[in-house]
Amino acid sequence: MRKGKASAVITLCCTVAAGVGLVGCDDSDSSGADSKSSKASSVEKKTGSGENTVDGVKKITVDGHSVNVSCSGTQKDNRPVVMLLSGGGDQLKKMAAFQKVLSTKDRVCSFDRLGQGASDKPDGPQTFESTGKILTGVIEKVAGDRPVVLAGHSLGGIISARYAPDHQDKVKGLVLLDATSPTNTADIKRGIPASATGDAAKLREQNLAIFAGKNPEKLKIPDAPVRSAGNIPVEVVKHGKPYLAALPKYGPKLERSWTKGQHAWLKLSKSSHYSVAKKSGHYIYLERPDVAVKAVQTVVARVAGHA
Repeated sequence: MRKGKASAVITLCCTVAAGVGLVGCDDSDSSGADSKSSKASSVEKKTGSGENTVDGVKKITVDGHSVNVSCSGTQKDNRPVVMLLSGGGDQLKKMAAFQKVLSTKDRVCSFDRLGQGASDKPDGPQTFESTGKILTGVIEKVAGDRPVVLAGHSLGGIISARYAPDHQDKVKGLVLLDATSPTNTADIKRGIPASATGDAAKLREQNLAIFAGKNPEKLKIPDAPVRSAGNIPVEVVKHGKPYLAALPKYGPKLERSWTKGQHAWLKLSKSSHYSVAKKSGHYIYLERPDVAVKAVQTVVARVAGHA
């Protein structure tokens, strides 16, 4: 969303759509991060395990595509690599400040998925399987044979949660920051009926189109049951400000559905934990970075303790 005044309709639609986890409302870098982070020089070095490790921001080739990757922090023994996945419409630089804090203790990486930021655009429609293939390639480049903790916000959260069950050999922990609901399409259809008019009707149409693949990543986001990712530590963190309720008439139901969706992610593991980021909207890592950092460091410590 452009800075400055915007109509109430656009503001509401953008805010709620972001809450549903798929639309980035601000193309500018509002993270408060050092702008130099996105322009940093980059090198690749060999680690003891023989993998290439990216330092700074660098373009790497994955499955024939140019992917923009950022890595920082020093790798420590028995500590997993943290991989950050941003929300829909966002770029890795939006998470730069969050990454910088985390990298004081751990090796942390982020990347622009195909259709995001400085990475290539996708060749055509994407699925969780195809976007997961790119994620696998990035992980191989930046983590080598080390375990990984995925920390995903919004759309990045649902991608992480869908990826982990099929990659239990690699993914040893998850942090879901207001992750998109596993039943997002059904939630919107139940929350806003087809008979709705005005802002609600526009919001319904917008979100259903996004879920069907009409988004920058061309990613289709179907509803599906939550599958087990093993007994890995999982932190599920929900927004505390009930901003979805701002939509007249239908908002409170959307808020309840969102909360139910967050609880559904607890089925990922018997070692899942749920919490609420008080005084935070959808962008928890920006509005309550202390909560987001604590969630990631808690999972990393648990993974390291079992290494």
